[in-house]
Amino acid sequence: MSFNIREAVLELERHASEKGWDQPIRVYALVATTDLIEREPALAEMLGLGEDVDADDLTPVEQEPLPEGMPIEEALGRMAWPEAVTGCALVMERLVMKGSDETLAPPEDADPGQWAKDQPDAEEVRMVAGVLRDGARHSAMRMRQYDSDDQVLNGEDLMPALTSALALTLSDDEE
Repeated sequence: MSFNIREAVLELERHASEKGWDQPIRVYALVATTDLIEREPALAEMLGLGEDVDADDLTPVEQEPLPEGMPIEEALGRMAWPEAVTGCALVMERLVMKGSDETLAPPEDADPGQWAKDQPDAEEVRMVAGVLRDGARHSAMRMRQYDSDDQVLNGEDLMPALTSALALTLSDDEE
């Protein structure tokens, strides 16, 4: 079965946009909507999911917040998903420096976050990445400066390092 990862990622991006900026990292299990209706009919009813869903629809289920202060790499390294989860997705905001491939470092006595925000070429972005067990992946990115739905970038290989890290959370330990 081929699930629609692109639609799930874009739906999560729209949802994040409605919440506004300066949000914490959010992690989602992606569950086949038909399975959710079958296994959890009360939850499906609460979410307004009827029997008219497409077989390739995915429902994002938000997970508990990541441990505060834990680097995202470490948090992803500790994640594992049960077989009932078809895929997973992550929504996070980051600060990037436009137009430079130079490595910049804050002064030793500066708050790194505040220092980065104060840089003239700093750009805030929201990234949404999703992967499925079958290897499908999709990402979306919105820049705060161009905060409109028609300016959202998206594609399969937009964030390969992030989608690869997410894919590792879906792999079995025996592999």
